[in-house]
Amino acid sequence: MTSSCRPSADDPAALSAALAGIVDRMCRDTDRGKVADYIPELACVDPRQFGLSICLCDGSQLNFGDAATPFSIQSVSKAFTLAVALGRFGEGLWRRVGREPSSNAFNSVVDLELEQGKPRNPFVNAGAIVVTDEIMAGRAPRDALAEILWFVRAAAGDNDIFIDESLARSEKVTGHRNWSLAHFLKSSGNLKHDCELSLGTYFHQCAIEMNCIQLARAGRFLAGLNAGDELVSSNHVRSINALMMTCGHYDGSGEFAYRVGFPGKSGVGGGIMAVVPGKASIAVWSPGLNRFGNSRLGTIALEELSLAAGWSVFSVD
Repeated sequence: MTSSCRPSADDPAALSAALAGIVDRMCRDTDRGKVADYIPELACVDPRQFGLSICLCDGSQLNFGDAATPFSIQSVSKAFTLAVALGRFGEGLWRRVGREPSSNAFNSVVDLELEQGKPRNPFVNAGAIVVTDEIMAGRAPRDALAEILWFVRAAAGDNDIFIDESLARSEKVTGHRNWSLAHFLKSSGNLKHDCELSLGTYFHQCAIEMNCIQLARAGRFLAGLNAGDELVSSNHVRSINALMMTCGHYDGSGEFAYRVGFPGKSGVGGGIMAVVPGKASIAVWSPGLNRFGNSRLGTIALEELSLAAGWSVFSVD
């Protein structure tokens, strides 16, 4: 995939200085949000941490703060599993999951019941469970997970990416709402495998551990920064970016689009992977969440970056 490459600032030093200022402000902010304490393994994460990494179209990468500290990517993984599923099944995937935003929380049962068991989009939990279930078609969970992990490693160009088994086990024991979603999907005929198999695979994909440096590199295919790479077709990249813009931050997606103005996918681990097509792939991490379940300071940092660099896709100047 090719794209024009216009600098986002007068020079790399100016962009680096702007980013350093943003990170410094985020590190000094005393309102850091609330960590996802309903997942025991995430409840003890230090909310004072903040990391940011950005890959630019000239091949350079800028890292700040706790960019090298690993964290659970949680629902950021849904962008990768969607890419895998689209690559394997194409447009047929949309028979099982919709493409519309939700006005309810990411783990709500309401939309699922109203839509007779068809999730609103692939980024709410019910939709992601269906996508994972589709990837499993005809295979054991370990084989589906192997493909997902292979894809993430290939996108990042880094084999040092693994699944946190203790976190996956923790989510399996405490993820009661996800169990209810899986059973509702099963009762509606929209889950092909046993709930335990599909959910076990889903919990493991959410427990993938990465740092901002790896995550920013993994998002390059969505920003069009690795020309000639056939990992994902340009049509599927377009689809994923559109859905990240409209659905990537759950019932806070409209707010994120308004404030930041480019596609992104969040996770309750505090990570956000965002892309500015043709310009940059960005990963930011701050464990404290806002009321929508998205990183509070991560969102603010991306808003400040968007304004400083003029990167909103809605800008007309």
